[in-house]
Amino acid sequence: MAAVMPTPARRNLLDLDETGLRAFFAELGEKPFRATQVLKWIHQQGVDDFEAMTNLGKGLRARLAEVAEIRAPEVEAAHHSADGTIKWLLRLDSGNAIEMVYIPEADRATLCVSSQVGCALDCSFCSTAQQGFNRNLTTAEIIGQIWRANRELGVVPAAERRISNIVLMGMGEPLLNFDNVVRAIGLMLDDNAYGLSKRRVTLSTSGVVPALDRLREVADVALAVSLHAPDDELRNELVPLNRKYPIAELLAACRRYVDAQSHRATITFEYVMLDGINDSPAHARALLRLLRGLPSKVNLIPFNPFPETRYRCSPPSRMAAFQQILIDGGIITITRRTRGEDIDAACGQLAGAVNDRTRRRLRRAQTSVPLSGMVEEQQQES
Repeated sequence: MAAVMPTPARRNLLDLDETGLRAFFAELGEKPFRATQVLKWIHQQGVDDFEAMTNLGKGLRARLAEVAEIRAPEVEAAHHSADGTIKWLLRLDSGNAIEMVYIPEADRATLCVSSQVGCALDCSFCSTAQQGFNRNLTTAEIIGQIWRANRELGVVPAAERRISNIVLMGMGEPLLNFDNVVRAIGLMLDDNAYGLSKRRVTLSTSGVVPALDRLREVADVALAVSLHAPDDELRNELVPLNRKYPIAELLAACRRYVDAQSHRATITFEYVMLDGINDSPAHARALLRLLRGLPSKVNLIPFNPFPETRYRCSPPSRMAAFQQILIDGGIITITRRTRGEDIDAACGQLAGAVNDRTRRRLRRAQTSVPLSGMVEEQQQES
């Protein structure tokens, strides 16, 4: 009996930017302009059925149905906050799931998207880090979050958008998934896809310095840096990546990023407020000295608790005093208003469902070794 040949996997077109789609259609013997047509159908019209792409010939539509698909992560659960925030749990594969969050405000609507299943880093105050790490998301799984959110919000075509801002601040460290994240950013900015302004797309990083230097060569988006401490000793404990890329190296890379921008750029430094850990007037004054001369603003983030955390949020009076020291020193400083706390959608609370291939959670339960001592292994895992 002749062997049965396996059916070739269909290409997920959400994985391709316009350059990739042009190459895909060239392989099919089609003209390059088909890429622009299909890009608009997918991202502006929210279409996932090739038969609905009426400006394509019937033969091409039939061929696409055979060799391609448009498949975004599926919603497994949706949680609605009293303040209008929505958190979606998106099912992936092998028991994995990620979370994305929609945050509506009077003058904007922000979608917070994930870049990894779990996180390859191990920041001690972050719920996502406690889940461990499984893998990087594909471009389709990153941009597919925007595609899916538009569907869930009933915003199709996307020209009638309710999502005005995208922040890569969900699960994962974006710069450890560099190529897929950059390709997804390209689609966010592409006028034939989502057409967002580069100032309305923000990438948040804990400070992977070599990747940050690469980013400035290929992307021109807003940058947010998870700093959380004004000195290396403390940041080593809060953000173990700091042992590999200490603050001086990180800030030098930030200056290079600002210098490379085509417009007046400001870097946002994120600083989670931890009671008795990093919130004293001395810490504020040290932070002020650290950021002097660098175009920056500071986002003070009230710590959002999660099960088994050893941290507490700084009291409001101490946060206000910390903020005032920075403002008096000439740095724009705001205290972020917590959104979606009642559905665990606030900053640092995203967890999803991670089939942890690093066994980080098991090791943490079995050892009393400080979290900072694991940093080298975590870098290898990523």
